[in-house]
Amino acid sequence: MKKLLLTAALLTSACTFSAASAAGTLVVAGNGEPVSLESANITDGISINVQRQIYDYLVDFKDGTTDVIPGLATSWSANPDATSWTFKLRKGVKFHDGTPFNADAAVFNLNRWWDKDDKYGFRDQGRNYEIVGQLLGGYKGDKTSVIKAITKVDDSTIRIDLNKSSSVLPDILAAGYFGIASPAAIKKDGAKYGTPAGSAVGTGPFIFQTWTTGDRVTLKANAGYWGVKPKVDAVIIRSIKDPSQRLNELKSGNVDIVNDLTPDSLKSVQSDKNLVMVKRPSFNVGFLSLNNRNEYFKNDKVRQAVSMAINKKAMVDAFWNGLGTSNASFVPPVLGWANSKAVPADYKYDPAAAKKLLAQAGYPNGFTIDLWYMPVSRPYFPNPKPTAEAIAADLSTIGIKANLKTEDWAKYLEDRNKEPGFDMYMIGWTGDYGDPDNFYSAYYGQGGSDDINWSPANVQKLLEQGRGAVGQAAKAKIYSQLHDITYNAVYRIPVVHSTPLGASRSYVKGWVPSPLGSEAFNKISLVGKK
Repeated sequence: MKKLLLTAALLTSACTFSAASAAGTLVVAGNGEPVSLESANITDGISINVQRQIYDYLVDFKDGTTDVIPGLATSWSANPDATSWTFKLRKGVKFHDGTPFNADAAVFNLNRWWDKDDKYGFRDQGRNYEIVGQLLGGYKGDKTSVIKAITKVDDSTIRIDLNKSSSVLPDILAAGYFGIASPAAIKKDGAKYGTPAGSAVGTGPFIFQTWTTGDRVTLKANAGYWGVKPKVDAVIIRSIKDPSQRLNELKSGNVDIVNDLTPDSLKSVQSDKNLVMVKRPSFNVGFLSLNNRNEYFKNDKVRQAVSMAINKKAMVDAFWNGLGTSNASFVPPVLGWANSKAVPADYKYDPAAAKKLLAQAGYPNGFTIDLWYMPVSRPYFPNPKPTAEAIAADLSTIGIKANLKTEDWAKYLEDRNKEPGFDMYMIGWTGDYGDPDNFYSAYYGQGGSDDINWSPANVQKLLEQGRGAVGQAAKAKIYSQLHDITYNAVYRIPVVHSTPLGASRSYVKGWVPSPLGSEAFNKISLVGKK
C-alpha cells in the first residue's frame, strides 16, 4: 500500500511540475499599436492579432490552414441557392463577464455592425464598421448589401437571410474582424468599449486586463475556456514598431515570439541557437494604389507609365531576400487558379516606354505627387520606408517626383479614405479566408474602393457572381474576368506576395502560424522558460 501511495504521490508531483513548467507569461512582440479592440471596427492585422486572443468567432479555422471548422457555431447549413444560412450555436458558453453566449448575443453583435440605426453601434461617436461594407457589400438598407435580415430562431439558433447568393458567408464570419463580444459589456462601456479607457469582453481563451497606450496589452488565461485551455498564465503583447528592435528583444530573451521580421534578418535568426525560425505561409499581397481623384491618375496612360517605371523584380530581390515573389496577380500564388491566362506574368518594366506614355498623356516633363508609406512593418511590406524610397527613385527616372509621406498607423488607415485621399500609397492585405472574393471584395468591392474612387458596375456585378459561385471551376471563370479588368485598369499595382518571417525562443512549443496572419495563443507552451 505504501508503495502504491508513493507511486501516486510521484505521479501527482510529476503532473504538478509539468503543469507549472508549462505555465508562465507569453510575451509577444507586436508590430505596433492596435487601432481598436472592438470587433468589426478595424481593418488591420495588428488589431486582429490581439482580438483573436479575446474573442471567439461563429466559425473558426483549422490550425495553419484556411479550412473552416466549428467555433461558437457548432454547425451551419444553407438553402439550395445559398440565400439563407442557419447557424446552430454552442451551448453553455459564457463571456468573460459571466453573461451567457446565446442567439441573442450573436444577433446583437451582427446587428450593431450591419444596422446603421442600431443604438449600440455608436456611429455618432466615430464607429463606421468599414469592413462590413467591404466584405458584405454594404449595410442595412443599402441596395448592395449581401445581408437581408438577421433572425433569432431559438436560443441556440440564428438565421441570416441574404439579398443574393453567397457560398462564402461562413468563411467571412470566420475572419478575424468578427469576434463575438459581450452585449452587457458594450452597453456598459458605450463608445469607450474597445478603447484603452474601456473593456474588451469575449468568450475567448484570454481575458483582457489592461491596454497601456503605446506600450502593451496584457491578458490573463481564461481558466473556464470552453475550448483548449491556455497553457500559459498570461499574455503580454508589446507594441514594437521597429523590426530590428523586435529581433533584438527576442535575442535578449525579453520577448518569446516575433512576427514580421525583415527578410535580411534570416541569417541572424538561423545562426542563433536560442531561436527558431518560423515562416508563415504566404497568403498576402502588398501593392501600390493610385487615386482616381488625382488629376494625373485619371489618365490611363499615366497609370500605365507608373506600372512600367517600377522595377518590381529588382525591388523584391533587394528587400525580400528570397521570401517574396512579384507578379501581376492581386491574389496570392495559392489562389493562382483564379488568374486570367490572358494577363502577363507581370507588369512590363520599361522606363523608356513609360516616359513616352507620359509625354503622350501630356506630361513630357513629368509632375509631382505625394507617395505615402505605412509607419509600421507589415507582413507584405516589412521595410516600408526603403521600399517607398525605391519606388520614388524608379518614378524619378521618368520625371515623376514623389514626395514621401507617412503618419500614425490608425490615422493612415483613416485618412486614405477621406476625400481627397492619398495621391498614391502603399498598402496590402493578408487574406481572411481562402477564397479570391476576400482579396477582390476588400479592395474593389462596395466601400473597399473608396480610396481610389473607382468602382465600375461590371466589377461589382462580377464580385456578386463570384460570391454566389460554387466550386473552383465556376469561380475561376468569374475571377479571371476580374483579373483582366483590374490588371488593365492599373489602379492597384501588385508589388509582392511575401512569406512573412517570424521567430521564437527555442522553448516555445505549439505555435502553428496561420496563413491568415494571426492565431490564438492558447495552444502555446513555454516549457523550460526561465
